[in-house]
Amino acid sequence: MSLSIVKSVRPGGAVQIAPRGEIDVDTAYEVREAIAEVLAKGRPSRIELNMRLVTFIDSVGISAMVAGFQTCEVSGVKLVVTEPSRFVHRQLWVTGLLGLFGAPEPWFADSTREVLPGA
Repeated sequence: MSLSIVKSVRPGGAVQIAPRGEIDVDTAYEVREAIAEVLAKGRPSRIELNMRLVTFIDSVGISAMVAGFQTCEVSGVKLVVTEPSRFVHRQLWVTGLLGLFGAPEPWFADSTREVLPGA
């Protein structure tokens, strides 16, 4: 499965990066590049990595997220994970990184929340 990434500006100026698919050794660079591209265009107060539609993430994908977090921190921008899929939530919990990304609750498919454009 491939990875697609949608970027959008949220109310209040936060930028949302929403990957869809699998983040692994072949696609992790795309997450790093998406974060770098947002930072190159400006300094939002916050970047939200919406992981609702991520079906798989491996150690390289987790590493890309940590690298993105560190890049944002150096730039004075807060990076948080929002709506992680159950799989992503579990991986962040197992690795001890859930708190680093704001300790988000997992997103459940039966949730009544708004659906992302293109989902």
